[in-house]
Amino acid sequence: MKTNKLCIMRLSKYKSALYRLRSMGFVRIFSDNLADAVEVTSSQVRKDFSIFDISGNKRGGYKIDELIEKINTILGKDELQKVVIVGLGKLGSALTHYSGFEKEGIKIVAAFDIDASKFKHHEKISAFPLEALPEFVRKNNIRIGIITVPAAAAQQVADTMFSTGIKGILNFAPIQLRGNGDCLINNVNLEVELENLIYFVNVLIRTKVK
Repeated sequence: MKTNKLCIMRLSKYKSALYRLRSMGFVRIFSDNLADAVEVTSSQVRKDFSIFDISGNKRGGYKIDELIEKINTILGKDELQKVVIVGLGKLGSALTHYSGFEKEGIKIVAAFDIDASKFKHHEKISAFPLEALPEFVRKNNIRIGIITVPAAAAQQVADTMFSTGIKGILNFAPIQLRGNGDCLINNVNLEVELENLIYFVNVLIRTKVK
């Protein structure tokens, strides 16, 4: 059965909910519990799990520890995922200092920029000139890259990542990148997301006023 992006996104939500439930003392849960926590139907939970041959017990439900382990394996969290980032502006710098990634098995191992004043080798995450990216990616078998450069430079950076064999890009530049067919690209435009949110908040307010 073919998986889709929405299913994978729900798996991530299930995993977060499972961590919360475990911290509350739960050892086992049922699809109804997980459905309520993620705001989907219990049949959707079971359908998503069936895609990956995850089954529970009708009477006993799912063991939370086992379920977390299985979902982590599906999402590739059973091994450390090494990531590089290009662009050390405010957003890029903030991402390199975010400690939450490593809790999820993700580690930004290096950053790259064209500004020599940002090259640091004594920080937790070293920063290098952009031209060093291809050799670093190949030498360290990097598969994932993050782009936080201005729109005008984003496609060139992406093309460089394509040439190194990177297979996934999270793009924060406000531009839709052209892919090469061998690399998955997730475009995250914060301005568009905020505009959409503002629009729907205003609709909600106008509806309540009426």
